[in-house]
Amino acid sequence: MPPDPVPGQRQAGRMHRTIDLKVMYFGTPVVLISTRNPDGSANLAPISSAWWLNDHCVLGVGDSAQTSANLHRERECVLNLVPSDMVDAVDQLALTTGKPEPSPRKAAMGYEFVRDKFALAGLTEQVSDMVEAPRVAECPVQLECALVHETRLGSPGSAAAVFQVRVLRSHVAEELVIPGTQHVDPVGWDPLIMKFCEFFGGGSLARPSRLAEAWQMPHSGLPTR
Repeated sequence: MPPDPVPGQRQAGRMHRTIDLKVMYFGTPVVLISTRNPDGSANLAPISSAWWLNDHCVLGVGDSAQTSANLHRERECVLNLVPSDMVDAVDQLALTTGKPEPSPRKAAMGYEFVRDKFALAGLTEQVSDMVEAPRVAECPVQLECALVHETRLGSPGSAAAVFQVRVLRSHVAEELVIPGTQHVDPVGWDPLIMKFCEFFGGGSLARPSRLAEAWQMPHSGLPTR
């Protein structure tokens, strides 16, 4: 008879199943990415394909998204990091697009064109220092960025755009800065996390995602609009 496991110790003989994962989102931060449309207005879209290394960030965005077109043209954006208590504002932007004519695929999923996404989500535009795209005033962490490199992944119709951006200027809410330092308080910062298409904050489910109900096909991250 095998010995009882020691409390807190991982078991070595864990059983595994081979499955076809439609979503490989084990937990990544939600970011509201703001860009400028051709007419100078602001587009705002939630993404959750984002990771950082030093002062650079890599973003995964749907190739047909308005955000991709804006980034390619303007070569700049603002990454607004979202705390868990802003989950309702983020979910307001689910199933919206900045393109006046959504693709047939997105239209079938229920996406609708919204011209003023800031107003829809109840958020406030804040002027940036070094880029033309606005910041989201309610977000405690705002990163003004310039495009460095872009490439494409996948096949036509389901391709993703991968953008490498460099952070030009960081804005952090004063209450999150450790006094006397240039560091963010990791205890005070509670980011909104997208895990398997559901919103989590503080380690627990923040609320069900409307996007999860519609987004049933294989994808690379929270699709941007």
